[in-house]
Amino acid sequence: MEDSSLDSLILKLHDVDAVKFGEYKLKSGMLTPIYIDLRVLVSYPALMNQVSSLIYQQVQEQGLQFDSVCGVPYTALPLATIICSRHELPMLIRRKEAKDYGTKRLVEGSFREGDICLIIEDTVTSGSSILETAEVLYKGGLKVTDAIVLMDREQGGVEMLASQGIKLHPIISMFKLLNVLLAAERIDAQTAQSVRKFILDNNTFSPKEENGNDVPAKKPCIKQNVELSYADRAKLPNVHPLASKLLKIMEEKKSNLCVSADVTSSDELLQLADSLGPTMCMLKTHVDILKDYTAAFSQKLQALAEKHNFLIFEDRKFADIGNTVKHQYEGGLYQISSWSHIVNAHAVPGPGVVKGLSTVGKPLGRGCLLIAQMSSQGSLATGEYTKAVLQMAEDQSDFVIGFICGSKISERPEFIHMTPGVQMQAGGDVLGQQYSTPEDVLCNKGSDVIIVGRGVLEAPDRLKAAESYRKAGWEAYTKRLGQ
Repeated sequence: MEDSSLDSLILKLHDVDAVKFGEYKLKSGMLTPIYIDLRVLVSYPALMNQVSSLIYQQVQEQGLQFDSVCGVPYTALPLATIICSRHELPMLIRRKEAKDYGTKRLVEGSFREGDICLIIEDTVTSGSSILETAEVLYKGGLKVTDAIVLMDREQGGVEMLASQGIKLHPIISMFKLLNVLLAAERIDAQTAQSVRKFILDNNTFSPKEENGNDVPAKKPCIKQNVELSYADRAKLPNVHPLASKLLKIMEEKKSNLCVSADVTSSDELLQLADSLGPTMCMLKTHVDILKDYTAAFSQKLQALAEKHNFLIFEDRKFADIGNTVKHQYEGGLYQISSWSHIVNAHAVPGPGVVKGLSTVGKPLGRGCLLIAQMSSQGSLATGEYTKAVLQMAEDQSDFVIGFICGSKISERPEFIHMTPGVQMQAGGDVLGQQYSTPEDVLCNKGSDVIIVGRGVLEAPDRLKAAESYRKAGWEAYTKRLGQ
């Protein structure tokens, strides 16, 4: 899911007073300096449609399996209705109280015992509202494995629901919301800091260890059948030479961090490459957003990559016929093939896009990542499309070294999986494990490289933030290995 879409939505929610600052009492009785009131959405149909689209997009990206959908009454009910009507999905309605006439049912709709129901919610603090809905569905013979929420206040809801066997998939986190409003000058730094402190000081969930002590516990990594280290994978007989080089860099530097340097100044990008170089295995660029690109810049960037031992990944997302991408890759203003170790491509044009790129890149020892899962709104990069991407990679593994994806899609250890959108709470104080943290991406989703942009670029101390992500990523990787 692209940051620009979420940023726009957050500002619109603030415009319609769905985000309020002051002193408010939550359902739990807790007094809070920020209140999320999404009930106002019913008066803004365009905004309600946008929220519904983002929720369904999350469903697709996560590849969730379910038989029906239920919105937590009452705010999430119209959102669930729009989604189910638009995409022709079976919907169930949970009553808050049974009527004393008619069927007297608490769950309305048609379903069979054992069906899986996906829960949709607007806001989560402790997760109690989702759990209450799940318990009613359980009594009706339904199963609940996943829930999607628009706004996660990051106060323990994810962890509490996980302890009950329900995986929560948030779309917007509280810290993301604060960062966007602060950057847009909708709130001042003092307000943002006050809310952050409140969130950090008021976690609602304290899991118990086996000894009964209340100790915050991290989610365990999912066990793999056979887990090879980066170093072992680098030595595999069929691994691509560039993939092998990257894996060796990761092992040597104890880093699986790729910094996404989405800046518009050449000098700033070079300064980032130099200062953060020791912490990362790869630098991701968007060269076409630079306002002052010159050939000298690319030469300086290559020198820094040599100096600090990292690879350069130009996030070009090639998506045209073979002959066209060939010229885009080797020619034009940027001459990407001359300085970027890795590029990426969409599979939409078919195998020709990889063949066109490989005619230029293979002789230079370059490599390509295929985009297997995409975060843009309305993306079709799910299901059968992702399977087709995997087949294309296997057919052209002499140039394709891996994937841009949300989670591991191939069991072949020669392929490298890279996941964007990784974030941690401000200051690195993570209260429990969230789906987008380094631990969850590397352990539970089986990816190899975390791609971090704003988590580093928007930090007061970029080097400190990058080192924090490097350390968290490496700890998650070693946990996966069982070391």
